Amino acid sequence: MLDRKSPPPFAKEFSFDLPSPIRLQVGNGIDLLWVKGSKDIIKLDFIFQAGKWYEPKPGIAYFTAHMLEKGTANYSAAQISEIIDYHGAQLEISAGADFVSISLYSLSKNLRLILPLLMELLQSPVFPSDELELLLSIYSQNLKVNHQKTSFVAGKLLAKSIFGAQHPYGKSAEESDLKNISREDLVHYHTERFVPFSIFLTGDLSNEEMAWLQQSLAPLKSSFRNQAVSKPVESVETKKVIAKKEGSVQASLRMGKMSITRADNDYAGFLLLNHILGGYFGSRLMKNIREEKGLTYGIYSSLSPNLHHSSFSIGADVNIDKCDETLREIGNELTRLQKELISEEELVVAKNHFLGSLQLEVSNPFSVTEKLKTIHLFDLPSDFYVHLFNRIGKTQVNDLQIMAQKHFVLDDFFTVQVG
Repeated sequence: MLDRKSPPPFAKEFSFDLPSPIRLQVGNGIDLLWVKGSKDIIKLDFIFQAGKWYEPKPGIAYFTAHMLEKGTANYSAAQISEIIDYHGAQLEISAGADFVSISLYSLSKNLRLILPLLMELLQSPVFPSDELELLLSIYSQNLKVNHQKTSFVAGKLLAKSIFGAQHPYGKSAEESDLKNISREDLVHYHTERFVPFSIFLTGDLSNEEMAWLQQSLAPLKSSFRNQAVSKPVESVETKKVIAKKEGSVQASLRMGKMSITRADNDYAGFLLLNHILGGYFGSRLMKNIREEKGLTYGIYSSLSPNLHHSSFSIGADVNIDKCDETLREIGNELTRLQKELISEEELVVAKNHFLGSLQLEVSNPFSVTEKLKTIHLFDLPSDFYVHLFNRIGKTQVNDLQIMAQKHFVLDDFFTVQVG
């Protein structure tokens, strides 16, 4: 008989295995990485080396990417939207720091109907002037709204402090930049940078369907892995920026610094250290600053690993008169990690939560593809996540203290206060 009075035993499974994608080539040498998944739904990801890192003007990457669906020689923006909706498909466009991705979700049975439209969007967008004007206007309005939010302004100021105002990771399109963006800029950037670097397929296709897909993708031009262009981080002497906002009763606090990339030997341990500091609801920052002192509803810390440079940040929104106390407590927690060993109990809880969360991140074929995409785009070893998982499982309290002494030096941090 089932015992309903006692909880089931806790099962801890420390394993993390990713499937090996099937590697094919289409077009003139474009990598196509295929992850078997559902028979009913297909996802196609087209990746371009066309993010902010490469743009000649602020905003060019974003507007070039988002104008792809605004018209081709044969279809208007309204017709494109209608066709996608009619076939139960979804198009997602993301312009990031390093890459631009165009993703198509489609029912498998409708892929043959929707793929020709997607190919036309990728190869021959016309960038209608009226649609560009509308998109610029919408962006401008959103920018004005966001500039009223202390958290948005604080994030921008912190990135500028860490990398410099002219660095691709530190700058963003402002109102004045929008006036300098023309249709010709987008056409040129599309021709120069929007050639697929890689394509990812998630779904289950028959041999016949796969042959058809490869043939359909064959007209795409090939790209190549560009050599990293040196864009040095600017030296910023001001370690603290305070931006007043009239009438604001709250302030957004951000602390941050340059940090390590995925290729660094300390990466696995640093992820666990960050988790303990402010990476989840049971973190030290949450317990101290939210639960014990009641200074904020939430506080977090996170690592943002881009292709060329990474940043580490801590953020919270607090009452204006509590800024100094909050910053002092954050400093105390950083210092405590350097001076005191974490207890074994706290380490076990943090490890279990982190590794369990990592396992949840590969609970479906689409999320598995995201991990494989990171390995491919960041040129990491194929066993990167297995190694990461095992390294975190073996990390000890002494390792974390050494890590904190190395990476949590208070003098290295920039501080931003907006409000």
